[in-house]
Amino acid sequence: MAIRIKKDGSQQSGLVDDNVIQPFRLEKTNVRGRMVRLGAVLGDIMARHNYPAPVLSLLSEAVSLCLLLSAMLKYDGIFSLQIKGDGPVRLLVADVTTRGEVRAYAGFDEAAVKKAAKRKQDIDHHYYHLLGKKGYIAFTVDQGNAESRYQGIVELKGSSMVDAVLHYFTQSEQIRTSFKLAVHPQDGHWRAGGIMIQQLPEDNTDMEKPPEVSLDDWTRAAMLLETCTDGELLSPMLGTADILYRLFNEDGVRVYSPTHVRFKCRCSAEKVVNILRTIPRAEVEEICDKDGHVSLKCEFCSQDYIYTKPDLESVYAEQSH
Repeated sequence: MAIRIKKDGSQQSGLVDDNVIQPFRLEKTNVRGRMVRLGAVLGDIMARHNYPAPVLSLLSEAVSLCLLLSAMLKYDGIFSLQIKGDGPVRLLVADVTTRGEVRAYAGFDEAAVKKAAKRKQDIDHHYYHLLGKKGYIAFTVDQGNAESRYQGIVELKGSSMVDAVLHYFTQSEQIRTSFKLAVHPQDGHWRAGGIMIQQLPEDNTDMEKPPEVSLDDWTRAAMLLETCTDGELLSPMLGTADILYRLFNEDGVRVYSPTHVRFKCRCSAEKVVNILRTIPRAEVEEICDKDGHVSLKCEFCSQDYIYTKPDLESVYAEQSH
């Protein structure tokens, strides 16, 4: 369902604000977009991890980019964003299902992060330098079977994650793309906001058939997006409709049904048991004999799964049947 934002910035269906992915299109142009606002969901993700602030900043940006990129695709399954570097922060992972269930985690050297962050403050680029000089960003769509699996990979380039993603769209997809992204803690809680716009090809059938491709339309939309401030993107007092109207009211903005986002991990005892069974039994039992138990922790939600010797007997007994 499409709804035109009215002059007061409201929508007929009511205000849409935090923890949503909001699709929109600029009327009478070939420009479409997505807006993401995150508040409590980031809090839910971060509460599972005792990460230092620079890592939380990077992870918040990765989650925001994951949601923006996923919303530009048609799929039924899981979209994941993985960023791997050779710096103090070696890994960032975020994924989201088509139902809006999101989770994320980071892998890093805590001592090296503190040392590097202290040496070079990089708040403007969300501590991008902590990822190092070499690495890549991988986007993966998993719809449950190998035939429909898709992956795109791009080198870590430029001075921010956004720069690297823009390089991917320019070189690989050849689609004009522009981002505006902000992440920052407010009152002790992390907030994030982002807008992504793209120029549709003439034969695109998503939403409604766009008019002829116009470079002027794109140039104007990109310039207007640049006027959006971090304060607007992060303000809990402004809804998505308010911000989109402020930016694009002269061209008209049409919004579509949003996806509401929530934290949910997909780990389970069954999945952990399957992982245990891939490890040689002798190695698992040696750890159990030494520590009195075997413990596996989910990287996404920090849930501990603990198995004693009787538990392991049951695990392997069920495997043999």
